[in-house]
Amino acid sequence: MTAELHGNEPSGDEPQRSGTQPTHRPRVVVVGSGFGGLFTTQALEKADVDVTMIARTTHHLFQPLLYQVATGILSVGDIAPANRLVLRKQKNATVLLGDVTNIDVTARTVTSNVLGRETVTPYDWLVVAAGSGQSYFGNDQFAEFAPGMKTIDDALELRGRILGAFELAELTTDPDERRRLLTFVVVGAGPTGVELAGQIAELAHRTLRGAFRHIDPREAHVIVLDGADAVLPVYGGKLSRTARSDLEKLGIEVQLGALVVDVDSTGLVVKDKDGTERRIEARTKVWSAGVQASPLGRVIADQTDAEVDRAGRLLVNPDLTVPGHPEVFVVGDMMSLDKLPGLAQVAMQGGRYAAKQIVAGTRGESPAARPPFKYFDKGSMATISRFNAVAQVGKLEITGFIGWIAWLFIHLMYLVGFRNRLSTLISWTVTFLGRSRAQMASTEQQVFARLAIDRAARDSQNLDAESHAQDGRPRAAG
Repeated sequence: MTAELHGNEPSGDEPQRSGTQPTHRPRVVVVGSGFGGLFTTQALEKADVDVTMIARTTHHLFQPLLYQVATGILSVGDIAPANRLVLRKQKNATVLLGDVTNIDVTARTVTSNVLGRETVTPYDWLVVAAGSGQSYFGNDQFAEFAPGMKTIDDALELRGRILGAFELAELTTDPDERRRLLTFVVVGAGPTGVELAGQIAELAHRTLRGAFRHIDPREAHVIVLDGADAVLPVYGGKLSRTARSDLEKLGIEVQLGALVVDVDSTGLVVKDKDGTERRIEARTKVWSAGVQASPLGRVIADQTDAEVDRAGRLLVNPDLTVPGHPEVFVVGDMMSLDKLPGLAQVAMQGGRYAAKQIVAGTRGESPAARPPFKYFDKGSMATISRFNAVAQVGKLEITGFIGWIAWLFIHLMYLVGFRNRLSTLISWTVTFLGRSRAQMASTEQQVFARLAIDRAARDSQNLDAESHAQDGRPRAAG
């Protein structure tokens, strides 16, 4: 089933080109509801355009706090408000649910699909902000045993795996199995890995202390692995050394220069710098070591003069557009320009910049007159544990309690909606000043649903392949 959304049709057969005055209200399609997509859409609120946001989820995800959902501090609703509710007062914005499967830059259409229902949406201007997914560096089979940290489903699955490990450790009488269950390995020593490892340690040492009768949760062994030579390598120097020291004070073991070469249900194999391989027994593994841009980057590159880098990001012009297509902007994790980091601030500022250029274009300004995108670096920060964080703002380096306060303030400020800010502040107060965590429920479905869905998809593909093979066989004469 295919639906086509026409909106106000342009006169003539040719699509409107940027830099010309359309005879209809300009149509802007925004792909993605992350920071880039949402900030683009909101920046166009007062513009004389019709905006259509197409997103594969119904919510805007505040991804920097996803690890707090995984460790029972925050609820899903605190960091994932519904797109429709966020934009319901923006009268020129329409929200469509769908996974974008194709972008035709010649016909200027975006094709999306949800549950077999296909929708084709035309555009005059396009902003692609589809974000990125977890990268296993060519070893996608690792995902079965080491989920990433990119979606709500990932966080809920991980919460179930972490809490389930303690529950199973309480039941077993085998000391080796108990040790395996109480070992948690985080692959990746970037901000996500560091913050997650810190909260797993605090969960074991504070929240769960005294809650079991046959195990001491404080015996949990948390390991952070990374192939790099430093924790938080993007910071470097003093901040990286401080972060490692703070992790080790929490009882977390940091193993650097270690590459993961195999993962299974009971552990993983790592290769050290000297080439030796060793095995770590651990039931719970988390992957936060790399990202891969949305495959839509390749879809666009195949139709244009654009190139993609090894992470699948599109190499864009200084005005964030695709070469040869001044009406197509790419923002956030999907674009590569001047070695800009994959941070929320880059996506936010890129979205606002794209919206400003679109408004200028609707007024007849030439793409050649556009100023290049300039990123204003507001700094980077990562929390290690309660009352402790590292932050870098320009040349200023902040650590400890002051860094933690700055981290709280910045993250609270960028949450969407007053209610979410208030509920998050209450949850932080309860967790960080006390020992309790409100979001400690987990289910078997959260843990196993992803694997069941993946198996069902593979079985369906195998059945389709067998059916096609049978259709191609010559029929016996009768």
